[in-house]
Amino acid sequence: MQQAHFKKIGSVMILSLACAFAAHAQDKKPNVVVIGTGGTIAGAGASSVNTAAYQSAVVPVDKIIAAVPEISKIANVRGEQIFQIGSESFNDERLIKLGKRVSELLKQSDVDGIVITHGTDTIEETAYFLNLVLKSEKPVVVVGSMRPGTALGADGALNLYDAVLVAGSKEAAGKGTLVVMNDEIHSGRDVTKSNTFKVETFRSPYGPLGYVVENKLSFYRLPARPHTTQTEFDIDKISSLPRVDIVYNYGNVSRTAYDAFVAAGAKAIIHDGTGNGSVAEQIVPVLQEVRSKGVQVIRASRTGSGVVIRNGEQPDDKYDWVVTDDQNAQKARILAELALTRTNDPKELQKIMWKY
Repeated sequence: MQQAHFKKIGSVMILSLACAFAAHAQDKKPNVVVIGTGGTIAGAGASSVNTAAYQSAVVPVDKIIAAVPEISKIANVRGEQIFQIGSESFNDERLIKLGKRVSELLKQSDVDGIVITHGTDTIEETAYFLNLVLKSEKPVVVVGSMRPGTALGADGALNLYDAVLVAGSKEAAGKGTLVVMNDEIHSGRDVTKSNTFKVETFRSPYGPLGYVVENKLSFYRLPARPHTTQTEFDIDKISSLPRVDIVYNYGNVSRTAYDAFVAAGAKAIIHDGTGNGSVAEQIVPVLQEVRSKGVQVIRASRTGSGVVIRNGEQPDDKYDWVVTDDQNAQKARILAELALTRTNDPKELQKIMWKY
């Protein structure tokens, strides 16, 4: 009788401990680091109706986090200010510095995810760069806002909340660098800014990967191209990037910009052409001359979507040129810089352009 009584007590204690452990595991919040780089999400206007005229990059990241106290319910968050700039001022040196710091943090066992607050002007370039060079499956989310926090209808607070939710989730792991804006989750490879002032400015040609609605994230598709741990690019092994420039094309385009960039030491030029990356008749010999000097020529399209067809109107094989896949010129520049750290063979560069 006494033995049965002790067994009953033991069973109750084990059950209680199991329940307590389960409750603790359920209540355990992820640890998310929010890295501040500036931008509109760190901006302030003179009045509440200044939604498009304001000073960016003035509010420290800790204050941005403190302005959204609800975040503390979903994650243990700490901020770290690495830059305080408008994203139009991002350059290769800053990209590398940011990438290396993110890489360091991702290696820490007490960091479950990273959020980067960023200006929207070049958020797509930073996201694509990180998507290609980070070697971790932990979630990395880049977030911004189209309106400063001082504006009526400011979008930054909810964007930040959603970004932290995604960065702290297991569902976002292994999906590459993400951009979270306006309830949508986009792949860093695909997303691009499409409007100068609207909050729904960020679009992906094939749609977002998923959405964040009412404190719940849902994914509906996966990134199709290799990223992060699947690429040959490693931020820990990159200390500098070769110079790659972009020449935008238009009616009456001249050779001036091409010559200037070659003289400045460009290792590749992204020819941002009309239509299918077309080359005007007066520019064909210019690009042939550029290539003869050892500078890579990469044709992209200014249209904003669609693939560039190799050996279509332009005999790329004959001229030893490279074409993008569906990357816009600014993303092609990022990929070309990284590709040139691995090879200067145009055939290999072409494979890389098609792969990523």
